Amino acid sequence: MREAALLPVLAVVGATGTGKSELGLGLAERLNGEIINADAMQFYRGMDIGTAKLSEAERRGVPHHLLDVLDVTEEASVADFQAEARELIRQIRDRGRVPILVGGSGLYLRAALDVLEFPGTDAAVRRRLESEAAERGLAPLRERLHAVDPISAERLQDERRVIRALEVWEVTGRSFGSFMPQRQYLEPAIQIGLEADRELLKERLALRVHRMVDHGLADEVRRLDAQGLRDGKTAGRAIGYAQFLAAQDGLMSEAEAVADTVVATRKFARRQLTWFRADPRIHWLDWADPELLEHACTIPLEHD
Repeated sequence: MREAALLPVLAVVGATGTGKSELGLGLAERLNGEIINADAMQFYRGMDIGTAKLSEAERRGVPHHLLDVLDVTEEASVADFQAEARELIRQIRDRGRVPILVGGSGLYLRAALDVLEFPGTDAAVRRRLESEAAERGLAPLRERLHAVDPISAERLQDERRVIRALEVWEVTGRSFGSFMPQRQYLEPAIQIGLEADRELLKERLALRVHRMVDHGLADEVRRLDAQGLRDGKTAGRAIGYAQFLAAQDGLMSEAEAVADTVVATRKFARRQLTWFRADPRIHWLDWADPELLEHACTIPLEHD
């Protein structure tokens, strides 16, 4: 086994529900590692059941970082995550241990692993654009974006991203797309992807949602609502939480919230797979392989 400082940064990636947390734990135990969370929704304190966050006991004594670091009213930032994750990678290596990123938030993972520059922000510009959207709708902003950054205008659909693209243009004079990362690691890295049978994953995700409900997801949402969940731009839109807020408001029944959460979770898993499949650097392993940990442990040793 090579020294931790000479090993690549490890990352366990893939769709929700494929067993990333368990493999990450196994790798950490085998390789003397520490885990850095790369699931954006697990940043939030109190969002435990609906994000399948490991409890303290389930972490088996393995140090975990960037869990429970935000209140539900705060907005997650990829740029902040990049700085924090890279500093943690340095600290973990200084302790002679192996940093292991675990999660399914694709852009966050790339921010930690890849050469990636983030455009600046300007709160005043963003507030002005948000006010314009509230007063006049999204169409005029989309037209303006099309004039200065047609590629982003065609690709971006929701209001938040259109506003961000216009903010980037006004602040930097560059298109939003010009800041997109290339597939170039900042330092040596190994990504291990968990490959799942699609039909089995669909069944597993449905069971997972029902298990979350049985474990008290509705109560968790009510508790977080009192802490400002619906005001959070990131947390309030999380799958499961948005649906149960709607049920709490009488906009759908609990049964409808469950069904909608299952559908949304499956769609999210498909988007994750599409994202990760586009990266040829990922080493894919079968999630059901009884020798999964053994096979995962051999991958870093193949790359000097």
